Amino acid sequence: MQVNCLVLFSGGLDSIIACKLLQEQGLGVTALMFITPFFGYKHKGREAKKQERIRADYGIEARIIDISDEYLKMVANPPHGYGRYMNPCVDCKILMVKKALELLDTFHASFVASGEVLGQRPMSQRRDTLQVIEKESGAKGMLLRPLSALYLPETLPERQGLVDRSRLLGLSGRGRKAQMALAASFDIKDYPTPAGGCVLADPILSERFKRIFAFGSGFNVNDCLLAQVGRHFRLPDGSWLVVGRNRIENQRITSLLSPGDIRLEMKSLSGPTALWRPVDGILEEASLATGILYRYVRENKGPSEVVLTGPMASRQSHTRQKILVVDGPIASDLLEKFRF
Repeated sequence: MQVNCLVLFSGGLDSIIACKLLQEQGLGVTALMFITPFFGYKHKGREAKKQERIRADYGIEARIIDISDEYLKMVANPPHGYGRYMNPCVDCKILMVKKALELLDTFHASFVASGEVLGQRPMSQRRDTLQVIEKESGAKGMLLRPLSALYLPETLPERQGLVDRSRLLGLSGRGRKAQMALAASFDIKDYPTPAGGCVLADPILSERFKRIFAFGSGFNVNDCLLAQVGRHFRLPDGSWLVVGRNRIENQRITSLLSPGDIRLEMKSLSGPTALWRPVDGILEEASLATGILYRYVRENKGPSEVVLTGPMASRQSHTRQKILVVDGPIASDLLEKFRF
């Protein structure tokens, strides 16, 4: 009877190699690709397409699973803190291992594996943090790291003979030559570069996330997605204005409109789209919001009209349109005062 396992799968070279090493031993491998607003969310709603791509490229069966709700609770206050920016790497891995353990029965699997390499990442892949992740996730003895197994204590699946330890690896450090050679041996030619895919490690976006989280505990997936697009402004009444920088961002902003949001567009001039998230539906700063929008219109020809689309008063849910005349763009020094 075939032994099955679950492998934490980022799509990077290390996790691909971890899967292939276990497949080579005859194990049934299911790659779990967790997604959140901070990584992998582009696959939301397109899970089947991505899973088929992984199968075609690497011969690996994958499942894409959204863990956004649990992740947002964790990232606001991670017990082990953040890395250089807002990346909660240790608690991120603990959460993923916990979720994988919860899914063992679902996939008829016996243990969890990951592509972690000892010493590759300074925060989450030190020997002590690898031990912390295993202990605090509840995976003591059940978490196999095939790429560095020979440098780490023997796991339960190895002791039980489910995995042949002599066919695992003893890799460490930041180098990738060994992984690249293994990829060639498995005839894997197309794999991602090692650049991180988590926007929480981005210096600009991480600061924006911190400010958004400071607004209160009501942030959600939509807030986190919106934070990653456009120019952002916090108005004096606490409302949030996001202005697109190009056609693609205008479309993205429109797709992120939530109940209660106001869409702003110039009536007769070409320019950006803006999403305005008022406080309690009150449009107290309408003139300021429209002035900021006008600042990014190339044709500044004096007074013009801005179309506001959305609920126009507190407790209204139906959509209405309102046209406001704006005298001109906001001054540059005032614009910077509200940028965040």
